[in-house]
Amino acid sequence: MAKASPIDPTTFDALPLDKSITASRQRIEAMERLLERVVVLPGINRPIGLDVMLGLIPIVGDIAAAALGSYIIWEARNLGLSKFHMARMMANVGFDAVLGFIPIVGDAADVMFRSNTRNLRIIRKHLDKHHPSTVTVEG
Repeated sequence: MAKASPIDPTTFDALPLDKSITASRQRIEAMERLLERVVVLPGINRPIGLDVMLGLIPIVGDIAAAALGSYIIWEARNLGLSKFHMARMMANVGFDAVLGFIPIVGDAADVMFRSNTRNLRIIRKHLDKHHPSTVTVEG
């Protein structure tokens, strides 16, 4: 699991807006980091992100988190992922949203079930296979 760092606004500065595959990968990784790994939860030493924070707001927060997670799916569609992979990604976001609708249990599930991280893994596997020049080394 990638290590979360304290909130650093410069992390999201200057994301490329062009349509290249490398730019899409950077935007997807930044969105996943924002949704899943913004800060570390004290006590259990587990990173959380905007997905968990929005999940604390009943109904509306879960819908907003699902909408933000759908951005990753939209980027994946633009990258040409198969319908099977798109369906898996939609199921991940949908399952996360449905879990979020359950009071208290949904909030705990948001910490444990990371749909956006799962979706990023699917996209990375596709890009590493079909576009190996976009691979970045994490330091």
